[in-house]
Amino acid sequence: MGLFDRLKQAFRKTREALGEKISAVFSAGRPLDARLLGELEEVLLAADVGVETTDELLNALKEAARLEGEKTPPEMLLREQIVALLRRAESAAPPLEHPHVILVVGVNGTGKTTTIGKLAYFYATEKKSVVLAAADTFRAAAIEQLQIWGERAGVKVIAGAPNADSAAVAFDALDAALARGSDVLVIDTAGRLHNKANLMKELEKVSRVLKKKMPSAPHEVLLVVDATTGQNGLNQAIEFTRAAPVTGLVLTKLDGTAKGGVMLSISKKLGIPIRYVGFGESVEDLAPFDAEKFAAGLLGDPAQTPVEN
Repeated sequence: MGLFDRLKQAFRKTREALGEKISAVFSAGRPLDARLLGELEEVLLAADVGVETTDELLNALKEAARLEGEKTPPEMLLREQIVALLRRAESAAPPLEHPHVILVVGVNGTGKTTTIGKLAYFYATEKKSVVLAAADTFRAAAIEQLQIWGERAGVKVIAGAPNADSAAVAFDALDAALARGSDVLVIDTAGRLHNKANLMKELEKVSRVLKKKMPSAPHEVLLVVDATTGQNGLNQAIEFTRAAPVTGLVLTKLDGTAKGGVMLSISKKLGIPIRYVGFGESVEDLAPFDAEKFAAGLLGDPAQTPVEN
């Protein structure tokens, strides 16, 4: 099964809650009146698009319909607005340094360590040599899990003892990546948010230690967000971006939720690019974010409703 087909399958729950219900609302060429807009609002909110983003989409739809008249079906106009919103989250990844150092942050349970394993596999399939650093030293299980994912992806994992200094592990991993001439170094970090001051202090220490070896590092800070938590995940992401210099997002577990509409809220509120989307349990189930493809996966095929002249 190709990547796009796997994405469509992964987004089935959200597509049923969003795309198919949008098509049902627009069925039989209904006019774009207050009743229809109210039904659309219910659909969008149920898919966790969020109040502000829903209001923006509906206002944009009304304006587009006013300008277009009957030339374009309202359902297609709404889809265009959704794609335009998702495009805000598109951004080209920065060019690779050697090694390209990526810090991965996120609250425990979001799929952070799993994402790192998938990211390692993604780069390995791009013919890049990868080193992983198990710098989430506060959980022995995180170290073990990363080592398992490293084996699956066929990449080197640098790990210290449980409760070891995370910055020291990151430094050793960068040392190893430089010595091996590796293309990419991905560093797992502690998944805590209960004390933002400590989190920031820890990440600053890791960055400071890395810069002793490589002044430009880290080149990316990716925040992992669990899509199944909907608006709570968005709020969590907002808090994390206040505590850490996040440069990109990874949305996970989109195959297990009907709340994939949170992608639209994230695009609107955070102003941070979505780099990757994770879905499924396989090491291959991670894809670079593409607004057109993900809109198609979320919305499905539009209803074929003739436009009345």
